[in-house]
Amino acid sequence: MRQRRHRGREFIEFLKLIDAAYPAGTAIKLILDNHSAHISKETRAWLDTQPAGRFEFTFTPKDGSWLNLIEGFFSKSARSVLRHIRVTSKYELKERIMAGIDDINRYPVIHTWSYKLAEFA
Repeated sequence: MRQRRHRGREFIEFLKLIDAAYPAGTAIKLILDNHSAHISKETRAWLDTQPAGRFEFTFTPKDGSWLNLIEGFFSKSARSVLRHIRVTSKYELKERIMAGIDDINRYPVIHTWSYKLAEFA
C-alpha cells in the first residue's frame, strides 16, 4: 500500500489493512516514529472505536531517529544513491531510487542490532 500523502486518513487505512489481517482479539503492537499522522485527532478518534487492547503503539523518542532502521536506510540512500542527482520528474526519481534498492539487494547485509546496558553505564 503506497500512498501519495501521509496524513491521518492514510494511516487509518493502513491500520484497517492490519486489522483485517489478524484475528479479532489479537493484540497488534506497532513501533512508530513521531509522525503527526500517528497521533492526529482523526487517528485517535478511529482508535477510540476499536476494541480495547487491539492496537498498542510504542513511540520511538523524538530525538531517537538512530533507533529507526528505515531512517538509517534513507540517510544512507540519500548520501549514496541520491547524492548530487538531478531529475526531471517523480517517475525518474522513483526509477533511480528503485535502481539503488536493487543494487543494495544484490549484496544484502544482515543487520543484527544489539544494545548492552553495561556499555553505557
